[in-house]
Amino acid sequence: MLDTTCHMSISLDGFVAGPDQSRENPLGVRGREVHGWHIGDPRATEADKLAASWLMRPRGAYVMGRNMYGPIRGDWDEEWSGWWGAEPPYHAPVFVLTHHAHKPIEMEGGTTFHFVTEGFDAAYSAALEAAGGKGVDIAGGASTVRQALIAGVIDELTLDIAPVLLGSGERIFDGVDSFGFEPVEVLHSPLSTHIRYRRPS
Repeated sequence: MLDTTCHMSISLDGFVAGPDQSRENPLGVRGREVHGWHIGDPRATEADKLAASWLMRPRGAYVMGRNMYGPIRGDWDEEWSGWWGAEPPYHAPVFVLTHHAHKPIEMEGGTTFHFVTEGFDAAYSAALEAAGGKGVDIAGGASTVRQALIAGVIDELTLDIAPVLLGSGERIFDGVDSFGFEPVEVLHSPLSTHIRYRRPS
């Protein structure tokens, strides 16, 4: 599909990452509990595998926030090229929102990280152009997804709702006044209920 998509795992109380995100806890304290369905929990089922295929489907370009890109805050005072090793899973241009300029970083497998200091609208416009009609994905984290929801650019939103209460962390719906999506597909396992929503055409 050529749509703009977003796929996020979320706790029952609305958090997509736990508190105190860091190099040691990139998903925050207890954040892995929300993502276990696709990162190695042996209870994962065929439903989880299908939802993972939704998550990993190729897109023409991606937009992500700096917190998702890495743990470095402020000026770029050390080398960092993402959490994913030499060949990130994107295989497409990735536009990273940041307040601090950085030259693009080209990785193996076709991923190039571009750093955008002009805000979400500029990053999204650049991603649309770079995607060449192959669709854009809003890859996270919470702040970037909130901005995309408020801007109304997401056509398909998938939420993987884990039966977990985190109590605090990063929310995606704070400040989002309306939802505007309808459920079109639901899968479930002991680890997550996967709901694919689409914006009515």
